[in-house]
Amino acid sequence: MNSIKSLTKHSKKLYLASPRGFCAGVERAIKIVEQAIKLHGKPVYVKHEIVHNKHVVKRLSNDGAIFVEDLDDIPENANVIFSAHGVAKKISEEAINNKLNVFDATCPLVTKVHLEAIKLYNNGYHIFLIGHDGHPEIEGTRGQVPEDSITLIQTVEEAETVKAPKKRLAWLSQTTLSVDDTKEIVTTLTARFNNILGPKKGDICYATTNRQQAVKEIAPLVEIMLVVGSENSSNSQRLVEVAQKAGCKKSFLISDVNFIDWNEVDQIQNIGLSSGASAPETLIEEIRNKFSERYEIQEIQNLNIQENVYFKLPKSLDK
Repeated sequence: MNSIKSLTKHSKKLYLASPRGFCAGVERAIKIVEQAIKLHGKPVYVKHEIVHNKHVVKRLSNDGAIFVEDLDDIPENANVIFSAHGVAKKISEEAINNKLNVFDATCPLVTKVHLEAIKLYNNGYHIFLIGHDGHPEIEGTRGQVPEDSITLIQTVEEAETVKAPKKRLAWLSQTTLSVDDTKEIVTTLTARFNNILGPKKGDICYATTNRQQAVKEIAPLVEIMLVVGSENSSNSQRLVEVAQKAGCKKSFLISDVNFIDWNEVDQIQNIGLSSGASAPETLIEEIRNKFSERYEIQEIQNLNIQENVYFKLPKSLDK
């Protein structure tokens, strides 16, 4: 009787956030690397990780991509790809000076922020840039305009105390921030500076917004939320924070199925599962399969948000 009982699977509910995983910008960036290797052969160099996911980087490395941080590490006349996060103007200029053949995988929504920054600067505005210091997207945006024309703001506290030059003011933001946290910072800035100008539709991208909304819907229903993504993925980190604020205190970022604490999962009934915009769906599938092996699983998926966004490849690679 005891042996039969031990073989019985415990029933659990697995709430699958939707949408999750790859966004259009990530899919485009990965495809650019794949196409460059296909059309131009190995190796193809990539400035920084093409997207912030170690599984994607490992796969592309095996296929012939070489990831570097310094353009001086790339031989003359070689093919180089700029990552989805974008680069500063000086990097683009350096690539030309080094006689490199450039393919730009910058997400079009990041490029939009770059163009906004340039336009604001040319029109005499000082820019408050909301984002995380050191993130490559922020470095790329800051690098579109002179250093003294843009001020980084990371928190509400900084927004409350930042000193503004005697110029017209505007704000922009990183595309992968928490929607709610950014709203608080913007509210603080607009309260202090009545005429501050902001982008018409905001800069946080559709994928970040949608994934956070999906997690918000699930978080109050589960005891544990698992977010698949790498440690350096900003949008994945924000999903964990959003889940915690929405009511699921036990929300964790995991790289893949090997990082799940099964002792913790054994004790609870309802599990939430999502993934950052740079995490492959294969990682989710591995987790779903493992859950099905261990438990009697009822999967529940929220399908309130549909995504149909597609970004074209550069013409030179669209073959």
